[in-house]
Amino acid sequence: MARKKPLAGNRRKESPYVLGLVANAAGEMFELDGYAALGMCGERMVPLREKDVVPLPHGSETLLLPDRMPVLWNIREHRMEILDENPWEPGEPLLPVAAFNSPGYVITHHPAYRERAGAGILPLFAYGAVAWSAKGFASAVYQVDREDRQDLRCMPVEKVQDGVMTIRELLPRNRLLLHIKNCALLYGCPAAKNFFLGRYEAPLPTSRACNARCLGCISLQDNPELQSCQNRIAFTPSPREIAEIALLHIERVPDGVVSFGQGCEGDPLLAAHVIEPALRLIREKTDRGTLNMNTNASLPLVLDRLFEAGLDSIRVSMNSGREVVYNAYFQPRGYSFSDVAKSVDRAEKRGKHVAINYLNAPGISDGADEVAAMEFFLKNHGVQLIQWRNLNFDPLRYYDLVKKAAHPGPGMGMAALIRHFQKIFPGLCHGYFNPPSSRFGKRLT
Repeated sequence: MARKKPLAGNRRKESPYVLGLVANAAGEMFELDGYAALGMCGERMVPLREKDVVPLPHGSETLLLPDRMPVLWNIREHRMEILDENPWEPGEPLLPVAAFNSPGYVITHHPAYRERAGAGILPLFAYGAVAWSAKGFASAVYQVDREDRQDLRCMPVEKVQDGVMTIRELLPRNRLLLHIKNCALLYGCPAAKNFFLGRYEAPLPTSRACNARCLGCISLQDNPELQSCQNRIAFTPSPREIAEIALLHIERVPDGVVSFGQGCEGDPLLAAHVIEPALRLIREKTDRGTLNMNTNASLPLVLDRLFEAGLDSIRVSMNSGREVVYNAYFQPRGYSFSDVAKSVDRAEKRGKHVAINYLNAPGISDGADEVAAMEFFLKNHGVQLIQWRNLNFDPLRYYDLVKKAAHPGPGMGMAALIRHFQKIFPGLCHGYFNPPSSRFGKRLT
């Protein structure tokens, strides 16, 4: 998206505020002198200051919000304004701008906006507030992980392509390899790229089915207004095909991690009939590497069998510690929130590592009632790590959904929430990525 030059004649005066960013119909972004950016947290909007933002993280993208009007803070008049058109160039329509931030950064505020009549649901991204600060483009985020695992600068396309050619020669008949190749080269999946580059964590997509209907699912959508970002795997790989990929990665990468449960599949617990023998094949060959599963943790008895077969860790997806809010987003089929808790308990009993894939959103996750529910869950179940993941969904539509289920209560702010959990759970780690077993229980930030 192009950036338009600042409006002539509008010089910025010294101010603690950061200026609001907007875009015109041509997609050109520019700041509006005299108007501060507003951050939105549920129903609350606050003017953003320099202390509330950091320089836009490398690899972040800016997004336009169609069929919506920006809401900014008139600095001189100390009030919010919904801007249907440019106040400095009457007749020029304006669009809100958002940031889709790089991995490892928790959104603290959404951009403030209002929908026009007939506006459709926003595509499946996490929409963070973005502004123009004294240092340029700025984002309202809190950093929780500094690892370069998904830094695009470490994933040059030509090296990924070289890795594809090399590994195809090693595993010429492996169907799973061809699927992961498409993930890397067609969809740009960072985990798939890292597999071909021989670094960090490799994906093991396996399951064609799922027993949840997550509103933000990126591989299968029931909502005709939303489009999935990638195709779900169309076959079930054999235990041998799974083991070949896992063993190759573990042999190449010190402290390597391989993970079932990717964005291009359903829930891996529904493919346990091939995953269990694959785990045994891997562990017959090596005790190195970390065997991980990203899952909804819906089937505790099945998960227990996988632990017995060699699974080392799980990352459990949750958006809430409250069952009604969990159900509103995940829409479980044939399991309940209590099954998720039972799975975590079984992992703890076997001494396995448990992370929560916490799908969070400002104005909801930091609400008093939500914080109390998550505190209760963490106190009563063995979780070692929270992976803070920005929820990829339309912010206003998600807030309305949650509000119908259970009001979140007054918010403390996302940065304050993370510091709060750090204080009351000093042994709990916070980050973004799945750690190798050598770092289980070690503070990541």
